[in-house]
Amino acid sequence: MRHIELTKRQRTILEIVKENGPITGDQIADKLSLTRATLRADLSILTMAGFVEARPRVGYYYSGKRAADVFGDLLRAMKVGDYKSTPAVISERASVYDAIVMLFMEDVGTLIVAEEGELVGVVSRKDLLKVAIGGGDVHGIPVNLAMTRIPHVVTVTPEESLLDAANKMNRHQVDCLPVVRETPLCGLEVLGRVSKTTVTRAFSELGDYREV
Repeated sequence: MRHIELTKRQRTILEIVKENGPITGDQIADKLSLTRATLRADLSILTMAGFVEARPRVGYYYSGKRAADVFGDLLRAMKVGDYKSTPAVISERASVYDAIVMLFMEDVGTLIVAEEGELVGVVSRKDLLKVAIGGGDVHGIPVNLAMTRIPHVVTVTPEESLLDAANKMNRHQVDCLPVVRETPLCGLEVLGRVSKTTVTRAFSELGDYREV
């Protein structure tokens, strides 16, 4: 679930459960002068979101979770595999000039270096800038002389959360992580990429989440 914004009726139901729980669905419906069927969807949303819990033959009661708790749960539920984008991939045999051109064409800050789908390394804007301002022959120097190689590349798997990815990027001060999976034949297979932009866009979906 990527976004939750409770309706006025759902917020009212939550207040009733807070003040009167445990309380049955029929009792909630009576307080609102509505039918139980009318409230069924609202109660399901509140239960699935974790704001209330339901026990058979007992009723609904407030889970004790604050909106911040639920927000944290949502962040941890946002998986890398659901948000990864197509990687900008270059061969380690390509020239630094080719890499610079690809950076601008793809509008990214880091290129993933791979051979036949297997992760070899990454090369960043900073890596390429060092070669260029150092007076090197950008047409003649291959990417493999400028890149960061495995095993020094920080990666992430599809099963990890976007929160994990964001923490890794902050901890290692990088702007992009290759999304990989380990395979017997291919080593680390490149599946995609996540960047700080990816994380920012995904987290913005939760920006209008409201305290209830």
